[in-house]
Amino acid sequence: MSARRGYLVAFEGLDQSGKQTQATGLCERLAAAGHACRLLSFPDYETPIGQELARALRGERDYGPEVMQLLYVANRFERRDQMAHWLGEGVVVVCDRYTASSVAYGEAHGLDPAWLVDIQRGLPPADLTVLLDVQSDTASGRKALNRDRYERDLALLDRVRASYIRQAAAPGWALVEAARDRDVVADEVARLVQSRLWRP
Repeated sequence: MSARRGYLVAFEGLDQSGKQTQATGLCERLAAAGHACRLLSFPDYETPIGQELARALRGERDYGPEVMQLLYVANRFERRDQMAHWLGEGVVVVCDRYTASSVAYGEAHGLDPAWLVDIQRGLPPADLTVLLDVQSDTASGRKALNRDRYERDLALLDRVRASYIRQAAAPGWALVEAARDRDVVADEVARLVQSRLWRP
């Protein structure tokens, strides 16, 4: 890697689309190739705001859509300075969910996507966002137990997926069919990262 700032790669998609698996696998591949890599997962339930989000997702809090998305965004801001530091040192930061999640889930709840983008402008932008695309019923079928309030609502997940597909038409995105074998998906992700971020 050159001496420029690091890269931020974000994985997006419905729950059970393979984001954690692919984000972890990419970090391992990058580390094996000699690149410094840090993995973050959002929501980050280890922070104070993350703990409040966990309570809300368990049904212990009754927040409206605006408050939920503000909490999600604030949770990312809790890690902003750390992320900026890593990027400044040339580290590749890989995120399991990032800013597009708020746009997708907020838009699915009827919120203004432009507002959801605007409130996140202070966060480091992703250099590449990988959408792991699966049908909502496929995603739901991968997790039979302990589904949170979003995971149980298939109509909501259809709207979330539609938002993701709309967003993925923008530059800096790549849509990957994620219903395939995880190793096939991982190889495609690795090729995308190589071609998009380490072009000669």
